[in-house]
Amino acid sequence: MKAEILRILKETGRYISGQQLCDQFSVSRTAVWKAIEQLKKEGYEIEAVRNKGYRLTGSPDIISRDEIQSMVRTKWAGRRVIYFDETDSTNIQARLAGEKKAAHGTLIVADRQSAGKGRRGRSWDSPRGICIYMTLLQRPVLSPVKAPMLTLVMALSAAEAVREHTGLPARIKWPNDIVLNKKKICGILTEMSTEIQDINYVVTGVGINVNQEEFPEEIKKTATSLFIESGKRFRRSELIAAVMERYEENYELFMKNENLSGLQERYNKLLVNIDKDVRVLEPQGEYNAHSSGINEQGELIVVTAEGEEKHIFAGEVSVRGIYGYV
Repeated sequence: MKAEILRILKETGRYISGQQLCDQFSVSRTAVWKAIEQLKKEGYEIEAVRNKGYRLTGSPDIISRDEIQSMVRTKWAGRRVIYFDETDSTNIQARLAGEKKAAHGTLIVADRQSAGKGRRGRSWDSPRGICIYMTLLQRPVLSPVKAPMLTLVMALSAAEAVREHTGLPARIKWPNDIVLNKKKICGILTEMSTEIQDINYVVTGVGINVNQEEFPEEIKKTATSLFIESGKRFRRSELIAAVMERYEENYELFMKNENLSGLQERYNKLLVNIDKDVRVLEPQGEYNAHSSGINEQGELIVVTAEGEEKHIFAGEVSVRGIYGYV
């Protein structure tokens, strides 16, 4: 009920009487008052005026189960939220939720991670109160070999959400990093549980640098935040909701054909690597090539200096700019 009251206060933008809330939720005035008081303790500024009711006058940048659920407008993506003030990793918690039969579309969110991981097991710095750490649990009826494409679906969704919500020109570094000004603002990590030829569940973790003001010396040349690039602070719950809305739409387009044909054009328009010379790093060696975007399977199409066309599958292969990260 608390999340729904918060949603109503946000949507109306005016006074709403306690009696209206009582009638809508079939509860007592005391129950409504207790919910309002809890919201105040969490940091929401709510004005109460006799004979008028309650009005939301201020909403801080906090994330909680109620806050996120009050923002999400999807059918299934992020409608159920599991929230942690601090946890080891949202991907770890999402896998545990998957084993416990949590529903498709369950979103796990934390304000801080103590054991965040990036690609190839690299540690991911996870400070409190300024970034987004979330993982979406999915149960697609799909061949396991096609599941890695969901990483690209999320990359497109995150980039589009950032562009729409902040106005910043976010782009994609293949396959799944989101960049601004040639620096990384978002990383995505997809893991899955399978049984023979079936998927039990897929978890897609997303970390977005939102309001960070600085980075450690060792990564400041390749990492940035929405705040650094814009000079503005953003409410994380709004961006979480925006990503979920874009992902739900893009996921359904992906599942229609079980490939990226319906998303390929939009992905390539945002691809920072397209029509660029890149450095391909494979376990067996490195080489330079010219990139021409992704195909329907999410593979990066490149042409080597010898004129050979190759389709690169994300995994143990990295692609960088000739002169740096991008």
